[in-house]
Amino acid sequence: MAKKTPPQPAAAAPRAAAKERAMPPNPPSAPSKELHVFANPAPERDYVIQFQLPEFTCLCPLTGQPDFAHFTIDMVADKLCVELKSLKMYFWSYRNEGAFHEKVTNDILADIVRVTDPRFIRVTARWFVRGGIYTNVVAEHRRKGWKPQPVVDLPVHAAQNGLLPAG
Repeated sequence: MAKKTPPQPAAAAPRAAAKERAMPPNPPSAPSKELHVFANPAPERDYVIQFQLPEFTCLCPLTGQPDFAHFTIDMVADKLCVELKSLKMYFWSYRNEGAFHEKVTNDILADIVRVTDPRFIRVTARWFVRGGIYTNVVAEHRRKGWKPQPVVDLPVHAAQNGLLPAG
């Protein structure tokens, strides 16, 4: 008796060769601890520069779990301002570092003061909930002898839209 050969699977369709993605002409951005500065365009006056950084991430130094925070930086510059892209890359550099909330906030303040020597800066870090607790850390630097201008209270008027009040 002739031996039967088992049916052979149908030949697989030839696969397209995987195509490697071409490198961009400029390498992608990378995290960096280097903060760049530029000349303050209006050093003759006090004005506030505010940075909002809502996507800060670092690691808990005890558990290795991610910690998330929303940073607000209010700064009255003197001769130098912080360049935004370098600030973004600087904040990104913390992503894989373990540090306590208080240390990270104070280190960021110290690094910005070191490169810009501002008249005033306040760094506010609002840390997302961890173990049922929200943590806010506020650190500030005021240049010796610098006094802010007094606040000017302007009158507050109701919004006008040209419509008669509802009656």
